[in-house]
Amino acid sequence: MAAMTMAAAAFALDYSGRQKNPATFETLEEARVSGPVAVASLEGNAGGTFKSHPVLDGYPADTTYIYRSPNLYGGRAAARLNTDILVFAEKSFPGKDAARRYLEDLGLIRIIDEAIGSVILVTPADGKEFGPNDQKYYYALQTAIFAQKAGESSGPPFGRAPGAGAKPALGAPPAPAGKPGPGAGPGPGMFGARGPRYSDAEYFGGFGYTYVIGIDGGAAYLNNHVAGTLDYVSRIAGMLLIGGSMETGRDVAALVPVYLVNAPDRVVEAYKKANDTDAYEKNGDVEAFFDQSLPLKRVVVARDRNPDLARYIRNAYYDLFIKAMRVPVGRPGLHSASTPYQGYSMDQAPLSLCERNAVIDGATRDGIRVIGRSQDRFSHIKTPSGEYLQTWFEYLPEEVLRNTAPPGTVPLVLANHGGGDDPRQFIEEIGLLPLAGSERFAMVAPEHQSIGQILSESLPALVEYMLATYPALDPARVYVTGYSMGGAATLRAVNGKPSLFAAAVPMAAAPYTGTPEEVAQFQKARLPVLFTTSSFDLGGAFDQARGTIAGGYQAQLNLFLGYNGMEKIAAYDFEAYPVNGFKADRMVRVRLNGEYDSCLWYLNDAAGVPMVALSYTTNLQHALYPEYGRIAWEFFKRYSRDPQTGKIRYNPHGGGF
Repeated sequence: MAAMTMAAAAFALDYSGRQKNPATFETLEEARVSGPVAVASLEGNAGGTFKSHPVLDGYPADTTYIYRSPNLYGGRAAARLNTDILVFAEKSFPGKDAARRYLEDLGLIRIIDEAIGSVILVTPADGKEFGPNDQKYYYALQTAIFAQKAGESSGPPFGRAPGAGAKPALGAPPAPAGKPGPGAGPGPGMFGARGPRYSDAEYFGGFGYTYVIGIDGGAAYLNNHVAGTLDYVSRIAGMLLIGGSMETGRDVAALVPVYLVNAPDRVVEAYKKANDTDAYEKNGDVEAFFDQSLPLKRVVVARDRNPDLARYIRNAYYDLFIKAMRVPVGRPGLHSASTPYQGYSMDQAPLSLCERNAVIDGATRDGIRVIGRSQDRFSHIKTPSGEYLQTWFEYLPEEVLRNTAPPGTVPLVLANHGGGDDPRQFIEEIGLLPLAGSERFAMVAPEHQSIGQILSESLPALVEYMLATYPALDPARVYVTGYSMGGAATLRAVNGKPSLFAAAVPMAAAPYTGTPEEVAQFQKARLPVLFTTSSFDLGGAFDQARGTIAGGYQAQLNLFLGYNGMEKIAAYDFEAYPVNGFKADRMVRVRLNGEYDSCLWYLNDAAGVPMVALSYTTNLQHALYPEYGRIAWEFFKRYSRDPQTGKIRYNPHGGGF
């Protein structure tokens, strides 16, 4: 028991989610030796054994070089925040110094130091030119860099762990009063596998921020041997191809943002077709073809007799790459390459292409500042083992920090990560950061991995600290959301002090039932709530066998109907109302990101205000999806809480309070 307590304390206190490494430049062979040692010392990895992924065995020596920027993200799921830029060049270098100078001349060392991540320079296996044989090495690299939190003999394929997208089990029944529901803490697979775990993904890999550059023969190789394979191209968030032909009969297997320099017309047309482009713009001599309904699907075309490679790399990175990311949300194994390693972690090609609002030097381009805090401010609220809420991340519009926004005008969202996730990774992968930039709201994201039993007190305290610290924040528009374990944290927060919040969106939520004292507070403070789930969610939220919301969600909906003075659902009728089981006052069906259908059902109180709602998205597994953030914000912005009376105000058009 003592050892378990010590391990848990390590998860909650002194969290950084960083590797604290110096910059390194190595061959792939050297990185395979260095990686297991370095990764073993990271947060959450204590006691584990690590090895390089065996898919890299037999990889040709002295053909691939890796530059790692200082202080990479790492520990838990933080490594998913690292950027990977893969560069394919038909060159042969006499040694590492020459290879590094090449990357420096291209400006990639400066870019990746700013981005945080790795540049992987790939040259032909035969030392001369790329060919079909190099494809297996592309597959090996992809497998290694995407195998986040994966290992041998650890349950699902290659140790699929909660922090790798599959969160801890929810459990079907609600938790006892005042107790955490299943999924409120780390699962056994998260911090240790039965066999060795693979180090490469955390040491030099990436995840959703994977970008690929091909130069001349490298571009032709990508066109002919990578772009035509769905499992490859649908993991890439952006491509830059300088020159490079495409053979007859080749095509592009999936949508992918691409910047083409001096590409043949056949190449341009192939990428336009893959991206369903139907709109056009021209800026100087640079053309852009895009899908006007989903502008991330973009093909940029430039012609230049003497292209400055470093300039085009900068243009592609800042004008295209950092605006897009990939997230894995579909069912695993649908489009895997049929090799011995097809079951690697996050094996859900195609990955969804979603909007990104990149944080560069602590801020987004649209002025959202990110501030990490680690303080003892809340140390008076402790778990029995002595843990407390110590670390959180603030996402603040610059006008809030500068005190140029009028007092009480900026909404605040409390955003709670899921089990095994990192607070910053949650903010990015749930899609809240682009919305914060466009809608100008603030966020606070606490690190709460193993302190579930005190969140009913510490999360409201964190919100009150934010309101007291930043006068521009609006106490009438404080909202809360979270996914999986973060959904349970959301329920704990509103049970702790419902009058503090104007609306809540627990996503894929582990259940929580408040203590009698907590429940009594709802008699004076009603609260709009929207629960979200999906087709392949975990058991507490969705019953996959029946295709309906699960008993845990049925109970939670009735709890909040009661809290809001509304009639409870006496018996759910899934024959008459498939999936949700009740007659809604209003139903809306939309398609998210052009790919997944989503339904929302609303139940109104006596005044006609929708106070309890349910969202269901088809064909998504239990994983973070940026469109969920938009669903939450579209719900939030219609509600505020009157600071004098405490009553909920509703504006069906959103805002204007």
